[in-house]
Amino acid sequence: MSAHFHWFLPTYGDSRNLMAGGHGSSMSGDRPATLRYLSQLSAAAEANGFESVLTPTGAWCEDAWLTTAMLIETTETLKFLVALRPGLLSPTLAAQMASTFQWQSGGRLLLNVVTGGEDLEQRAYGDFLSKDQRYARCGEYLDVIRRLWRGDGPVTFHGEYVEVENAQLQRVPDPVPPIFFGGSSPAAGTVASQFADTYLTWGEPPAAVAAKIAWIRDLAEVQGRRLDYGIRLHVISRDTSEQAWAEADRLIGALDPATVRAAQDALSRSASEGQKRMLELHGGGAGFDAGTGARNFEVAPNLWAGVGLVRGGAGTALVGSHAEVADRIAEYAALGLDHFVLSGYPHLEEAYQFGEGVRPILEKRGLVQARTPRAGDLSGSGAFLAPTR
Repeated sequence: MSAHFHWFLPTYGDSRNLMAGGHGSSMSGDRPATLRYLSQLSAAAEANGFESVLTPTGAWCEDAWLTTAMLIETTETLKFLVALRPGLLSPTLAAQMASTFQWQSGGRLLLNVVTGGEDLEQRAYGDFLSKDQRYARCGEYLDVIRRLWRGDGPVTFHGEYVEVENAQLQRVPDPVPPIFFGGSSPAAGTVASQFADTYLTWGEPPAAVAAKIAWIRDLAEVQGRRLDYGIRLHVISRDTSEQAWAEADRLIGALDPATVRAAQDALSRSASEGQKRMLELHGGGAGFDAGTGARNFEVAPNLWAGVGLVRGGAGTALVGSHAEVADRIAEYAALGLDHFVLSGYPHLEEAYQFGEGVRPILEKRGLVQARTPRAGDLSGSGAFLAPTR
């Protein structure tokens, strides 16, 4: 089995430190998300063998579609895992946008369907449906998109939330963009089993991830479908374990207890089941105070919940030597995970830490296909480009 590795495009900015916010809350980094910096980051991901970069969606970041479309010309093979939020535009237009992206990029679009953020954020966009209603709408929405992509002739659909008449595309996408989908609620599982190609979970301990995979697999079997599975993690990988945990200590040591309390107060009000599971891993930040060591938030071997003290959404990181990080990836892969969506602080430098440190180990173990360096690729420690301020 050859796993797929993806990186992350922080369209809200980047930093050498943990950034508070996300998942519906304001978030920004001290490295602005200029097109020049995001181009450098995309080049780093491409040079280090990542298949794609995931882009977020929400009022707290730049628009995913516009940003990634501008990056097509700055890359050659890198794909873009673009966030699509159903309900904010018609399914016919979304299907058309995806088809155009595939055609103009040479098939480099993947889609990450985000059913909805927090209620307050959704209402800011003019969406007043409840969480369960959003999932029901998402199912209808993806049903229409799938039909349009198949070229099933004029599509007429009269659902409870989605309605189109005689919809069709001038061009169907080739290939059809794979759909990534996450969610921990029963409603999310139902939609994922029917329409997703890859079910994506945030980074939880292996036993919890195994249970999630089994849950979705059973639901998909009822639909006569088979899915891939992926995990979203941050990573702190160094030559030695001591160096990696020293970096985790630096990151957590820079946090202000007041910032942690404010972030946890905001995140505790989230209706997201996945967010609740992230908070449970570190007890809602109850054990954090100035001087708290990073190891206090190690919730499984090399799995660190410290990121989630201030960041909404994916809140765990793999921390350890390159070999230890490779061990943990192998452990998750053995559970049935096919895709690993990774990130780090800062994203530019950490892409090289992983690409030069962990990936060669995974290649030797046969967990990822060995790549042939291309002319112009950067290599060697410290070869990343300097960020533009």
